[in-house]
Amino acid sequence: SPDHQVAGDGIDAEKIEILRGPAALAYGGQAIGGVVNVIDGLIVEDLPASATWLAEALQTAFPDIQARTVGTLNDAQVAVAEQLPDIALVDLGLPDGSGTDLIRSLAALAPRCTTIVSTVYADDRHLFPALRAGASGYLLKDQPREAVIRALQGIAAGEPPLSPKIAKRLLQMFASQPVTADNPLTDRETEVLTLVAKGYRLPDLASQLGVSRHTVASHIKAIYRKLNISSRAEATLEAARLGLVNAQL
Repeated sequence: SPDHQVAGDGIDAEKIEILRGPAALAYGGQAIGGVVNVIDGLIVEDLPASATWLAEALQTAFPDIQARTVGTLNDAQVAVAEQLPDIALVDLGLPDGSGTDLIRSLAALAPRCTTIVSTVYADDRHLFPALRAGASGYLLKDQPREAVIRALQGIAAGEPPLSPKIAKRLLQMFASQPVTADNPLTDRETEVLTLVAKGYRLPDLASQLGVSRHTVASHIKAIYRKLNISSRAEATLEAARLGLVNAQL
């Protein structure tokens, strides 16, 4: 794939605003739960070997999915016009253009689609334009296949499809930011947010707090509303901003 690595590790306010925008890492149009019933998948990858294992990973994660594979931006646009996908794995460097353009189109045409970047590059100059365009996640193709499958399977549980290196990079953005004391959450909501940021799922939260899943879901909805966020990824970033978790982990 003709991605070209560009150096750039600077942190600026624009990048932070990308993460706080309404489309930042939101997926499936769901505040809680993510994509539950994936039917149509689209893989945009020009390298046959990569396209094959990505298709296998997608099929393993979602056994009932019907995945289409294309190798160019033009073919991807035609495929989207024919059928809006529920999930799309998009390479950034394509023979006839940038995958970022397709991500932007999918965000406008299919806002409920989980659009995930699949690339080998983890630098800011690739990461942030993709997020700005509306990417729902960012997976690195150089990580083990099993890790990609687990990340895809986590979508239905409301987990953001992010490679660990990318998640760490996003959290590190807040490490140098001053911790704000402006926390609009109750003590219980703060506790829930902290656990969510540490990776606890709904059943684990209910068990840990000794309450029903319905009660936990109500707390999470209140947290999302008060912090103006819409995904677990944003919740994790807000927890780091509030100083509830260590952004250097």
